Amino acid sequence: MPTSSNDALPPVVDAPTWEKELAALRVREKAATRELDAIAAQRRRLPMVKLPDYVLEGAEGPVRLAEIFGDQPQLIVYSHMWHEGAEWQCGGCTGFTSQFTRLAGLEKFDARFVIVTQGPIDEALAYQRKVGNKMAWYSTANSPFGSDVGAPPDGGFAVNVFLRDGDSVYRTWHTDGRGTEQRSYLFALVDLLPYGRQEEWQDSPEGWPQSPTYSRWASSQEIAAAYGEGGR
Repeated sequence: MPTSSNDALPPVVDAPTWEKELAALRVREKAATRELDAIAAQRRRLPMVKLPDYVLEGAEGPVRLAEIFGDQPQLIVYSHMWHEGAEWQCGGCTGFTSQFTRLAGLEKFDARFVIVTQGPIDEALAYQRKVGNKMAWYSTANSPFGSDVGAPPDGGFAVNVFLRDGDSVYRTWHTDGRGTEQRSYLFALVDLLPYGRQEEWQDSPEGWPQSPTYSRWASSQEIAAAYGEGGR
């Protein structure tokens, strides 16, 4: 794991100067908050598309997509990357989903959050236990669902949101790539730090510690060691 250099430090100023600089940054932060509010308002006004009656595989066997909602009308699905025969699946997906350990609060907002992967259900559940994941897992290995929502076999990851009306399910929103970042509390915290993510692509002051992209991310093995069956 790379370490931060103590040779790179922000300039030291007196308290009034610091407060002035912080106030100037706060103007931009508040503007960004209002823009995110406006984006969320537009998201709530998106149209939706009706989906077929997909059947996935869960821990208890085949399950219709409409049943995965449980008692809730809204569903968030994270499509976890899966590579057939791999001992360790995508480190980014493994680390991202390991953050979500307390999801009961979503029920207050009439929603559920689950994982769907292209891996066979037995293998997927074994990996879930191996890395200590707490979310409910489902397999789309025998269904076109994954491909239809932007996560084909050996493809990328994605977040999709669905709305159920009776037995009818509608797709309301989708993102992938860096669009998933705002769902991660880890990056939200890291971006508050003076050194930030310390990745080469980021705009940082001269001399700031920077490492290759992804080099600081926890690996699947590290996630398993911390949270999995044999973890701490």
